[in-house]
Amino acid sequence: MKIGALKESFEGEARVAITPASTAHLQKLGHEVFVESGAGEAAGFSDDDYRKAGATVAETAGALIEAVDVVAKVRQPSESEIGEMREGQTLISFFYPAQNAELLEKAKQQGITAIAMDMVPRISRAQKMDALSSMANIAGYRSVIEAANNFGRFFTGQVTAAGKVPPAKILVVGAGVAGLAAIGTATSLGAQVYAFDVRPEVAEQIESMGAEFVYLDFEEQTKDGAETGGYAAPSSPEFREAQLKKFRELAPDMDVVITTALIPGRDAPVLWTKDMVEAMKKGSVIVDLAAEKGGNCELTVADQRVVTDNGVVVIGYTDFASRMGAQSSELYGNNVRHFMADLTPKKDGVIDHNMDDDVIRGATVAHDHDITFPPPKPKVAAIAAQKPKEKKKELTPEERRAQEIAAFKAETKSQVTLLAAGAILVLLVGLVAPASFMSHFIVFVLACFVGFRVIWNVAHSLHTPLMAITNAISSIIILGALMQIGSGSAWVLILAALAVLMAGVNIFGGFLVTRRMLAMFQKS
Repeated sequence: MKIGALKESFEGEARVAITPASTAHLQKLGHEVFVESGAGEAAGFSDDDYRKAGATVAETAGALIEAVDVVAKVRQPSESEIGEMREGQTLISFFYPAQNAELLEKAKQQGITAIAMDMVPRISRAQKMDALSSMANIAGYRSVIEAANNFGRFFTGQVTAAGKVPPAKILVVGAGVAGLAAIGTATSLGAQVYAFDVRPEVAEQIESMGAEFVYLDFEEQTKDGAETGGYAAPSSPEFREAQLKKFRELAPDMDVVITTALIPGRDAPVLWTKDMVEAMKKGSVIVDLAAEKGGNCELTVADQRVVTDNGVVVIGYTDFASRMGAQSSELYGNNVRHFMADLTPKKDGVIDHNMDDDVIRGATVAHDHDITFPPPKPKVAAIAAQKPKEKKKELTPEERRAQEIAAFKAETKSQVTLLAAGAILVLLVGLVAPASFMSHFIVFVLACFVGFRVIWNVAHSLHTPLMAITNAISSIIILGALMQIGSGSAWVLILAALAVLMAGVNIFGGFLVTRRMLAMFQKS
């Protein structure tokens, strides 16, 4: 099959659906790659880069559509682009079928197969094709960079000869892919980061990234707020009021607010109202990642940077991913080629559009003169829809004491059984072994028993310090074994060599593990 990437017709769009790097992967699947001339220029990929990668450069969009079987785009297609496609061709792009019923009907009439990258099911197997997450990750990172560019101070706190600089306080509203990317970036820049999400199960993720989770004293937040697909469920009016009240408390202290609350196909909820903006300090920054759907901030204007009367900067850009065209294109190109890998299971260049496959069926919105949107629910549960672990039942002091007594009795019984078995073993060996052997054997058995009990009862967190002791013991074993290697007995020689080998592995392995653990705390 032949697959080609069109030059994006949307004004200001810098991304491209196929990159020189993804070209090589598509060729390994047996496909020929075509690119419209100039398609990658805005992302930093020249036509010569594509030619060197083995792609064919088509001079016009019409020539490319006529030559290929699969057309790849980033933005949703225009009616004219779909109109140029012929029956049986496949289109891969963002499509947003719920908001583009006319385009969907046009695809049906043309008889093309339309694959919407925004409809890839959010299941584990499809993560490599999840273009929404790829672009949200970049948008989250870029939102912090834009905020830093418009903020008049350091993000990180500093103590200098000229005075002390406090760290910037940043609030991230929404801890999806974009929110977590923003949290990670802001934390790495040294800011004091706070984050809020209606899903309490993400609190652990937020705190693990060095941010502080903003809790609400509200019963609804203890419920599971995740829907199939990994997005937060709409909140009740009561919860929304409690949420806004909390934001009003935080607004005067925050230097930067990044809002990411958006569910595809719905208008963005207003979470940062005009009075909250007015309560913020002069020079503060708000970055609204939901501006394309109306914005989470009441004063957001799509595609514009607005400065309010009290000096707060409100950024409502809708092209955060496009502002990093090279990186976005690489990630989106990987999403596309992974999807093509699923469409080409035999890697022979022949597309097998298997509608029984959860991922392919979920992303296909038009096929064989039929509209296949909305898709059925995937058989596999969504990534984010996992139920939180149930809390262990609280025990009364009497129940806890009874458990401890039962555990002590069980442990004592196992120890007595082990000692009895050991005594019987020593007795049986003593019946046939010479006295000189028995003196060494008893010491060996006791050393194994005591050593096992000592090591086994040490907490895992103390195993690394314990290696210093075990290495010393291993050194004694090696010295003893080396003294026995000169023995005339073949059995003694074999056992001594094995002792040297195993003790050596223990010593060197201990040092390697310790080194790796220490390296975890070192900055590269």
